[in-house]
Amino acid sequence: MVFRPQKTNFQLKIVENIQTLTKWANNPWRRYSLSLIILLIGYFLGSSLGMVSAVVELMDPIAAFLSVIFIEILILLRRNFRFEKKKKFLVLLLDALRLGLFYGFFTESLKLL
Repeated sequence: MVFRPQKTNFQLKIVENIQTLTKWANNPWRRYSLSLIILLIGYFLGSSLGMVSAVVELMDPIAAFLSVIFIEILILLRRNFRFEKKKKFLVLLLDALRLGLFYGFFTESLKLL
């Protein structure tokens, strides 16, 4: 017996919103501007998390572990969506978020040296 999750109204709305965003981003300028915004959001989150965990100094290993787990989840999602033609835009956004997080962590690590 295969367990299939039920399709709730919330899940259907999320899929519908992603499809609407993909249609809106057919224009290359919109696509790249949205990916740049996601990259900057990722950079902000990465630098904020690095700064907060450096100031507190109590949970540095836990924050680093959670950060690595989150980036690995993004990499796993990218692998799953890589060959699907309809989800190329989602892969672009995942890559932008991952790169922003990485650059945010990297610049914070240089500040802490």
